[in-house]
Amino acid sequence: MANINTLVQARYGSATTLSLAAGGVEAANPTLATLLQHKSTRNFSAEHLEPGTLEIIVAAGQSAATSSNLQTWSVIAVEDPVRKDKAATLCGNQDFIRQSPLFLVFCADLNRLTNLSEKQQSAGEGLEFTEMFLMASIDASLAAQNASVAAESLGLGTCYVGAARNHSRELAELLQLPQRVIALFGLAVGKPDDTVAASAAVKPRLGQDEVLHRETWSVDSEAQSRHVTKYDATLANFDAQQQRTGALAWTHRSARRVASASSLSGRHILRQVLEERGFNLR
Repeated sequence: MANINTLVQARYGSATTLSLAAGGVEAANPTLATLLQHKSTRNFSAEHLEPGTLEIIVAAGQSAATSSNLQTWSVIAVEDPVRKDKAATLCGNQDFIRQSPLFLVFCADLNRLTNLSEKQQSAGEGLEFTEMFLMASIDASLAAQNASVAAESLGLGTCYVGAARNHSRELAELLQLPQRVIALFGLAVGKPDDTVAASAAVKPRLGQDEVLHRETWSVDSEAQSRHVTKYDATLANFDAQQQRTGALAWTHRSARRVASASSLSGRHILRQVLEERGFNLR
C-alpha cells in the first residue's frame, strides 16, 4: 500500500511540510489512500460491472449525511446504450460517458417532499425557499462523493460530469424527471482502460496555505497572489510531465472559464429552468 506522506506530496505536486504523524496518521491507511489517489477516469474498458455493484455504490451514497434526514436527492442509473448515448450528447458530447457501463445522474429532489406534504395536508411553503434547493444540492453532492469513493475502493474509475447542466431541459425530458426534480451533475463509473490509464496521474491542488484558514480568514490579496502564482508553476510542471503542450496557466484558464455568460456552456439559464420545473425559489 502506498505511503500516505508520498500520496500527500503527489496531491500538492511537491514536498510538503504537513505534519501527518502528529495527527496519528499511519504510513498505510486504505481509506486515506483511496481518497488521496483520486483522479478522473475518462477512458473505460468495455467490461461490465459485477452484479450488485450499482446497489452497493448507491448504499454507500445513502450512508452520507443528509440534513434533517430529509434525503432530498435521487439518482438515475443510466445503463442502456441508446439512452446513455443521448445523455452523452446533452452532456458536452463526451465519449467517456458512452464508454462507461454506468452513468449516474444525481438530482436535487423536492418532488418527494412535495408529494409527502400534500398527503399530510401541509402547505409545504418551506419548499419554495432557496434554502431547500441548496439543501438538496448539498445532500446530492455528499451522496455522490460517497458513491465515488466507494466505486474507487472497488477498483473502478469515476468522472464527475457538470455538463449535465448544459441542457437541463432536454436532460430532464430524456430522464422523464417530474416537477421539482432537476439533474445537478453526472458520474461516469466503470473499469479503467488499462491500455491508457497509466498515462493518468493525480493532479495537484492549490496549497493548503491558500485554502486552509485557522479560526478566521487569514489570506490577504498579496498572499493569495503568491499562492496562485506558485500553483501556476506547479501545474505547469505537472502538464510538462504529462506531455501536455500549450496548456494555459491555471489563473488564465480559470478567469476565462467565468469570463462571460457564454463561457458557462448553457448553464446561465439554470434559474429559468428551475422555475419551469417548479422550483419557485424565494
